Amino acid sequence: MKALISITALLVFTLLGCKQSRPLSHEELLKKAKVLHSKMVTIDTHTDTPLAFLRPGFDFGGNGNAKSSKVNLQKMEQGGLDAAFFAVFISQDELTPEKYTHANAYALQIFDAVHKEVSRHSNRSEIALLASDAAKIKGENKRAIYIGVENGYPIGNNLSLIEKYFNNGARYLTLCHTRNNQICDSSTDPEGYIHNGLSQFGFEVVKELNRLGMLIDVSHISDKAVTDCIAASAVPVFASHSNVRSLRDIPRNLSDTLIKAIAKSGGVIQLCLLSDYIKTPTPYPTRDSARQVLRVKYRNYQNLPPEVRQEALNAWYELDEKFPPVLATVSDAVDHIDHMVKITGINHVGIGSDFDGGGGISGCIDASEMTNITVELLKRGYSDDDIAKIWGLNFLKVLTKAEEYAAKMKAN
Repeated sequence: MKALISITALLVFTLLGCKQSRPLSHEELLKKAKVLHSKMVTIDTHTDTPLAFLRPGFDFGGNGNAKSSKVNLQKMEQGGLDAAFFAVFISQDELTPEKYTHANAYALQIFDAVHKEVSRHSNRSEIALLASDAAKIKGENKRAIYIGVENGYPIGNNLSLIEKYFNNGARYLTLCHTRNNQICDSSTDPEGYIHNGLSQFGFEVVKELNRLGMLIDVSHISDKAVTDCIAASAVPVFASHSNVRSLRDIPRNLSDTLIKAIAKSGGVIQLCLLSDYIKTPTPYPTRDSARQVLRVKYRNYQNLPPEVRQEALNAWYELDEKFPPVLATVSDAVDHIDHMVKITGINHVGIGSDFDGGGGISGCIDASEMTNITVELLKRGYSDDDIAKIWGLNFLKVLTKAEEYAAKMKAN
């Protein structure tokens, strides 16, 4: 009789164990993801959404313009995205005083547009300036809007403009974009390098960013420029939207050596959701030919006036509708997170979508689908604490260090 009871107990225990180890369904994972998003602070460290603010009739609230932007307040709310960095992006032009003046004026116009748009929706959004603002603004049931500057080109050779941008709300500077500028070499300039890393002026820029409490963003810059920044900066550097070169071998992505160096400095690498940076594109000759026609027509998207840039962007999106791309998936993207976590640990990884600048993958095409990344992380066994780090805590820690260093400098 005792043996029968023991066997029965063992069978019950085994069945219960099987029930507990059952994989959660997608619906259950999504429900858990939404609960996590309601509790943790989620931050996207790079979007190009301000380009849309200069369009007549654009509504940041999200009414009636679903296709015109990948990020608006409605989509942020739907995707459980609490905070986003909006980029003041300036494309490259000639390195001359006249062009610098023009670029600076345009940058200030974008700053003004961001502030006006957020103010227009002050019941649902607020400009964030400090690392602590993300949680505070979330607690007020609003979206926190941070500002970054993508491309140091518009400061010209005038260091004082960095402080002007800081006073306008900027909290990081991406040192360059797709071409070399007066600060550093780009990872993708077809002309090759001109500085062998940071220029002499670039070292001064790094020092000034440290003084102000602005982060140094190493996305887009050359490998040598990254190592120069790490060596020169008194606080950790970060990559606002970059991926793993060993998984997708292009110069724009970061090598394992650079990823480890950024992590060793205390910095973070924010996963970019641009499909071509995640996975080698599927061959699509007809689409590629159509894209090349646009590149020729719009001078490879360089030095375009605002109205022409908008025309070019519209043409690009129309091409996407005519020839739907085969995009990388959320699973492909999280492979890059897995790799970075494997070589650096969990404390140096985050997310910077590049929405409205090319970002958008299958399963996370815009801000409304951000919870799908969390679903994939849960599938792979990441803990709630790990997911909270990836979604914001890692980055906020770095921003806090920059703030603390600047406060210390000011006190001295």
